Amino acid sequence: MAKTTEKNNFVHLTIALVLLLFISAMADQIPGGLGQQLVQSATIITVAAGIASTKEDRAWFGTGVGFLLAIVIVAVMGLLFEHAGLDYLHLLILVGFYLYATWLAARQILFTGPINWNKIVGAICIYLLMGLIWALSYLFLAQAVPGAFNGLEQLPWYDNFADAAYYSFVTLTTLGYGDISPVAPIARFLVYMEAIFGVFYMAILVASLIGISTSTMRSGDNP
Repeated sequence: MAKTTEKNNFVHLTIALVLLLFISAMADQIPGGLGQQLVQSATIITVAAGIASTKEDRAWFGTGVGFLLAIVIVAVMGLLFEHAGLDYLHLLILVGFYLYATWLAARQILFTGPINWNKIVGAICIYLLMGLIWALSYLFLAQAVPGAFNGLEQLPWYDNFADAAYYSFVTLTTLGYGDISPVAPIARFLVYMEAIFGVFYMAILVASLIGISTSTMRSGDNP
């Protein structure tokens, strides 16, 4: 496996996020939420390792053994949250983590050097991260407000993760199949805000990337 650096970190992150979405659907068949915990843990550590690659000092989990150990630690923490009845805190921590990862990714894309293929892939990575952030927000709301969504049962959040992720990306891309729909007012607010974000994200980001690329080329032509 290629070493993760600033030149390829977003490729690894995007692969990890796509695998999260795919394997979550498969792990949904494993009872007890263990499969989902392992998937979430592996993805968290992968995202953290990718973000850490932007710094000179590599994190201890950059090694193979450290990576596996970190997955086990995060999975155990998730199980402890579950048994302690701290599902809301667990979800808030996950949302905060993905928001922080999104900010670090955006900072590397928009504020460091010229545009390259890794940064373009990074734009896709941010899109996937935002879809996950909204999915976790829906899970939080589904547990806090019974009946907030039609089509989402009142289950532990990890058992609903695959359905919430599906609904989030369907909303983000404005497909709107209708098999899951918001009922509570706050749920409707979150849904249409995600749809608005999905519509404008690509246009704004593409314009920003083109602007940065054009500015870089002009700077190169006029030393």
